[in-house]
Amino acid sequence: MKISILIPVYNEQATLREILRRVRAVDLTFDKPLAIYAEMPLQIEKEIVVVDDGSTDGSQDILREEQARGDLTVVLHPQNQGKGAAVRTAIATATGDILLIQDADLEYDPRDFPSLILPIIEGRADVVYGSRFLGGPRKAMLFWHMIANKLITLMTNVLYDAILSDVETCYKAFRADVIQTIPLRSQRFEIEPEITAKVLKRGYRIYEVPISYTGREYQEGKKIGMKDAFEAVWALLRYRFVE
Repeated sequence: MKISILIPVYNEQATLREILRRVRAVDLTFDKPLAIYAEMPLQIEKEIVVVDDGSTDGSQDILREEQARGDLTVVLHPQNQGKGAAVRTAIATATGDILLIQDADLEYDPRDFPSLILPIIEGRADVVYGSRFLGGPRKAMLFWHMIANKLITLMTNVLYDAILSDVETCYKAFRADVIQTIPLRSQRFEIEPEITAKVLKRGYRIYEVPISYTGREYQEGKKIGMKDAFEAVWALLRYRFVE
């Protein structure tokens, strides 16, 4: 079994080497017997797919150096198109059985990978979200950002008859045959509600697990803003009634 870690990048020179180090370091060997694998330990093959979305800060130079190690697949967008475009390229490039999205900053901890993919491996879920609001350790910050997230999540639950706690989470894991057959169109951060809307409309229920979260401040390079919240609301309404 292979898991593809999808990393969209845009001007993340300060954290790029470290996040790649952390992703490489994660051990995905499951020693405890799994329901569908009897007594055998399971070793997951790891594929790392990095899509640079037209960075101008030296991130592409770092990726060229890191790619020389032979364990990265790197795709370079000639100009910036948005996170959604980078995620779509990564999904199309991946060859794994499970696809998992990882941001290139240090807000999300790759040590959470095993809990994200285990429900899929055991056949309990097709899609798993890592929720920042289910009791995992998190940095206390950005109150209004949290409120916007909760309102978007509430709207999602009302429109799509779900009980999600964190729609805007980066950590989303999918069976490859689920996400690679869904047509995605978003260019920017509205990719998050688009994915959720189309997964739910197709009848796939989303399994949530708690994750840790160390959010960064805007002066540290955080990119998503209030404008993106309004775009998320419009995306949820659009995809509820139009494919």
